[in-house]
Amino acid sequence: MGFMDQPTKQTSLQITGMTCATCAGTVEKRLAALRGVSRAAVNLATEKATVEYDPSLATEKDLVQAVEDAGYGVGISEVVFDVTGMTCATCVQNIETALNVLDGVVSASVNLASEKAYVRYNPEVVTVPRLKKAISDAGYGAVPADEDARDYERQARDRERRRLVLLLIFSFSLAIPVFVLSMVKPFGSNADNWLLLGLATPVQFLVGWQFYVGTYKALRNRRANMDVLIALGTTAAYVYSLLVTAMPGAFEGDVYFDTAALIISIVLLGRYLEARAKGRASEAIKKLMGLRPKTASVVVDGVETQVAVEDVEVGQTVVVRPGERIPVDGTVVEGNSAVDESMLTGESMPVDKKAGDEVVGATINKDGMLKFRATKVGKDTALAQIIKLVEQAQGSKAPIQRLADSVAAVFVPVVITIAMVAFIAWFAIIGKPFVFALEASISVLVIACPCALGLATPTAIMVGTGKGAQNGILIKNAASLERAYRIDAIVFDKTGTLTEGKPVVTDVVALDGVSQAEVLQLAASAEKGSEHPVGQAIVAAAREEGWEPPDAESFQALSGRGVLSTVQGKEVLMGNRILMNENEVRTATAEEKVSHLESQGKTVMLVALDRKVAGLIAVSDTLRDNAAEAIRQLRRMGLETVMITGDNQQTAETIARQAGMDRVLAQVLPDDKAREVKGLQAGGKVVAMVGDGINDAPALAQADVGIALGSGTDVAMESGDVVLVKNDLRDVPEAIRLSRYTIRKVKQNLFWAFAYNSLGIPIAAGILYPWTETLLNPIIAAAAMAFSSISVVTNSLLMNRYRVQRRAEP
Repeated sequence: MGFMDQPTKQTSLQITGMTCATCAGTVEKRLAALRGVSRAAVNLATEKATVEYDPSLATEKDLVQAVEDAGYGVGISEVVFDVTGMTCATCVQNIETALNVLDGVVSASVNLASEKAYVRYNPEVVTVPRLKKAISDAGYGAVPADEDARDYERQARDRERRRLVLLLIFSFSLAIPVFVLSMVKPFGSNADNWLLLGLATPVQFLVGWQFYVGTYKALRNRRANMDVLIALGTTAAYVYSLLVTAMPGAFEGDVYFDTAALIISIVLLGRYLEARAKGRASEAIKKLMGLRPKTASVVVDGVETQVAVEDVEVGQTVVVRPGERIPVDGTVVEGNSAVDESMLTGESMPVDKKAGDEVVGATINKDGMLKFRATKVGKDTALAQIIKLVEQAQGSKAPIQRLADSVAAVFVPVVITIAMVAFIAWFAIIGKPFVFALEASISVLVIACPCALGLATPTAIMVGTGKGAQNGILIKNAASLERAYRIDAIVFDKTGTLTEGKPVVTDVVALDGVSQAEVLQLAASAEKGSEHPVGQAIVAAAREEGWEPPDAESFQALSGRGVLSTVQGKEVLMGNRILMNENEVRTATAEEKVSHLESQGKTVMLVALDRKVAGLIAVSDTLRDNAAEAIRQLRRMGLETVMITGDNQQTAETIARQAGMDRVLAQVLPDDKAREVKGLQAGGKVVAMVGDGINDAPALAQADVGIALGSGTDVAMESGDVVLVKNDLRDVPEAIRLSRYTIRKVKQNLFWAFAYNSLGIPIAAGILYPWTETLLNPIIAAAAMAFSSISVVTNSLLMNRYRVQRRAEP
C-alpha cells in the first residue's frame, strides 16, 4: 500500500535561510525523503513549503526537524500559557494531549510546578486563540504569559490562595465538630446522625464542589485525575452514611460523615500548602523579574526626561545616578562609577565602569553618575534573555521524568481498579462486613497521590535552574541538566577558553640573511587580512614598532595551518609545519629554534619567502586566572580533563602541564574538533565540551553537554547547552556540581513518590490486616496523601540552601 492510499494531512511551513533554487530543491528533497510524506513542494518566492503526509507515520515535529537537518530554519513560534485548574500529573497529561493532537503543534510541554504550558507551533496552521481554546476545552484556564498576563496571573493566584484560605476556615469549622460529635454522640440516637448530616453536607457540596467539577471535566475528556479519586472516596462515604441516616431499618452501622468532611478539608489544606510551596519554588525567577526598573531618565533634545522603561529606544542617551538601577543595556559615553553586577554574575564585588564599557540593565550604579547609549532594550536586554532562558529550562522535561509521566497516564484507572478489587475481596470473598470493605476501598482512593509523581521532577528543576541563573550559570533545558549529571570527561578548547585568547608576539627570529624587521613586516602584511588572534597579534606588534603593514595583493586563510599571501609580488607562507610540508618548504635549519620556543609553551609560526624559510615568529597566550584551580576541582570530582588545540604536541603539552590537564589532543584542525569529541564518546565517555560558542560550535553541538564560556550580555547564544555569563573557568565545575545536586534531588523526590504509592496503596487496601488486625483509617490516608506531595516540594525547596563553591579550594 502506498502513502497515497493512507489518509493524509496537508501543512505549510515558512522556510528561512533559502537564497536560490538549489536551496529550495534541497529542502524539497529532504522533506520528500521523510517516511510518510507523499508530496513536498517548496516555493522560493514565498519561502513556503507545502507538505502532504500520513500523520500515522510522520508528525509536524518530524517535518521541522527534516528542514533544520538540511541546514535551514522554520518559522516556528513559541507561546507560554499560565494554566489554572491543574491538580495532579494526570492534568498535565490531559493538557499535553489536547495540544499535541492539534494540527500545527510541534511540541507541547506542561509544568505542574510552575503551572505553565510551553507550546511550539506553526503559525501557518494554528493560532494562539486556537491553542488557548484547546486548553479551555480540556477543562482548564489559560492566559498567554506576556508582561500584562504575568501581573494578571499573579493577581489570579493571589485570589485563588485567598479563596482557599476562606474555604479552609469554613470547611474545618464544620469538619472538626463533625469529628468530635461522631466520637461523643450527645443524643445517643439517630438524631446524632441527622445533626452530622446537616454539618457535613455543606462541606461535601459547597467545599467539595470543586472536586465534582474537576471530575466532570476529566471524564468529559475521557481521562481520570486526582479529583476523580477524591470525589469517589468522599461520595461513597457520604452516600452510605446518608442511607444509614435516612433508612435506619434497611441499613445498619456507623456513619462516616466525619470521614468525608475531614478528607475534603485535609486535601484542601494539602493543596493550599502545596500552592505556597510551589510559589517558593519559582522564587528565583520572580526575583529576576522584580529587578526591572519601571522608569528611565533619557536625554531628549538636551533635556533629561523620565520615561517608562518600555519606551526607551536604542541609541538614546540614558542617565543613571548613584544608587539607581540601570534600566537597559548600553555602552558608557560619559562618567566613571562602580556597578554591582551580582544579579547577572553572582559576584558581590562591584565592577568599575568608564567610557566605552558595557553596562547591563537591572544592575546597580553604586557611586558615580553615568551616561550611556542604549544598545539593547525590551526583550533584547540581558535580563530579559536570562528570564526567557530560565523559563524555557523550567518548561522543558528531563528524560528521567518519562517514567513518572508514563505511570501518571494510567495511575488513576489502576487505583480505582485496586479499590474495587479490595472491596470485592474483603466483602464478597473473605466475608468481612460491608462497612469494612467500604472503608478499605475509600482508603485506597484517597491515599493514592499522582501529585507527588507530577511534582517530583519539575520542582527540583525549577529551583536548580533558578539557582544557576542567580549565579551566572544558565542551563537551557532539563535534558542538559540531566546529561551534565553523568559527565565523566570534559574537553577544553585551548585558545580563548583555557587561555585569555589575546596572544602577544614574544620572539622574532630571522634566518637566511633576512633582518628581524623584514620578517615581522612580511608576516604582518601576510596576516593583515586575517581574523585569527595570532594574525592580529602579529599585525599589532608591527604597528607597535611604528610600521603600518600594506595590504597584501592576495590573501588565503588555510584553516588550522596558516595563510598564503602575495606581498609586493612575492609569495609569503605563514603558518605551522603542516603548511610548510604541504608546500615542500624545508624547515630543517629552523627546527632547533622552533623546538626551543615550543618547549616554553609558545606557538611558533614559520615565515617562508618564495618557498624558503625566512624566519620565525613566536606568540604566547597566558592561561586564564583560576584555570588551574578549575581543572583541579574537576579532577577531584572524578572527571577526566582533556585539552584540544591546533598547536603542535610540544607546545600543547607545555600548556597542559601548566593547567594540570589529564590528556592533550594536539594538532587538531578546527573542523576536526567535533570528530575528536565523537571519538571520546565512542570510547564510552559522556563528554562535555567547553568553548567560546563561536569557533567551537560544531564540537559544542557534538558533545553530550556543550558549555559556552564568557558570553557576557549575549546570553542567548545558540551554541551551548549551558551558558556561563562570566569568563571564570571555576563556573565549569560549579555548573556540574549544581547539575549533580539537582538530579540527586530529583531522584530523591521520585523515590519518595514511588515508594509512598507503592507502600501506601497496599497498606490502605488492608494487606497488613492479617497481622495487625487494624485497617488504615481513611482520614489518616487523606493526611498521608497531602503530606506526600508537600514533602516532595519541600525537599526541592531545601535546594535554596545551596551555595556556590567556585572559590573553594579543592
